[in-house]
Amino acid sequence: MSQYYNMKIAGLERNLEKFPVNENLDIAAFIIFGDVELTIKASEELLKKVPEFDYILTPEAKSIPLAYEMARQSGKPYVIARKAVKVYMRNSLEVEVTSITTKNSQKLYLGETETNMIKGKKVLIVDDVISTGESLIATRELVKKAGAIEAASCAVLAEGDAADRDDIIFLEKLPLFFK
Repeated sequence: MSQYYNMKIAGLERNLEKFPVNENLDIAAFIIFGDVELTIKASEELLKKVPEFDYILTPEAKSIPLAYEMARQSGKPYVIARKAVKVYMRNSLEVEVTSITTKNSQKLYLGETETNMIKGKKVLIVDDVISTGESLIATRELVKKAGAIEAASCAVLAEGDAADRDDIIFLEKLPLFFK
């Protein structure tokens, strides 16, 4: 039987289903895919809180709808840090990442075209949830490797200890559920 955590995000009530990470820890899964109402509202609220920026950069994949909507509302372009090199990506930058929701280590890539777009520009890093911060570290490393400047890092939710950080902007705290 599924358990849920009820919370208010950007003024909207949502029930997040809990899933085990291991025998000692459950997380409440925040899945923004398909939730257009929440994507629009969270984008509005995040854009009120972030400083000026030139580009949005998001890691693939769950935060892509958020990055798109923030780009649409702000009129600023967005770039995706991909999880695999595509045939159309030349001279890619690469960083490794391990996150709480991913079983194995992954890599993030920026192609030469995207690197050239953001070089010397102020980049807003956007994610759906910041938890351990591993994805954020990797994305920040890509920003540096590309020669861009981090304007800020933001997420809809800060999970667990991430809510105590002062280097991220977020809308709501998401607790971890220890057994």
